[in-house]
Amino acid sequence: MLSVSFGTVIWSTIAFLLVAFILAKFAWKPILASIREREDSIDDALNSAKKAREEMSNLQASNENLLKEARLERDSMLKDARQTKDKIIAEAKAKAEGEYDKIVASARDTINTEKQAAITEIKHQVANLSIEIAEKVIREELKSTDKQKELIEKYISESKLN
Repeated sequence: MLSVSFGTVIWSTIAFLLVAFILAKFAWKPILASIREREDSIDDALNSAKKAREEMSNLQASNENLLKEARLERDSMLKDARQTKDKIIAEAKAKAEGEYDKIVASARDTINTEKQAAITEIKHQVANLSIEIAEKVIREELKSTDKQKELIEKYISESKLN
């Protein structure tokens, strides 16, 4: 079994070369072409993945910028809203204070007017009551003729005649 003959080696070499030639002509080219194709598709897929990764990072950066801008705009809008709120509140306070001052001044004027009217009315009532009381006192005093004469003489003596 271990004996090698020269003819077997030649025929084996010819068969090997024939199979290698046939494989090279018909099988290796398509196999190598499919391997190259596969390699190219893998490279394309890697390049596409790299581009997609770059686009994703660009999109992410763009999204972050958009979020920052949106936050800044939101903060600006909130600041404007707060300023508007404060302005409206200040205007309302000023208007309310003005109305309050007007109402208080009007109330004071009304109170003073009513007070003066009440004082005048009280003075009239006091004067009327005084007159009534004086009338009643004088009537009582002057019921008798003796008292009338006495009173007349008293007034005459008090008055100085020229």
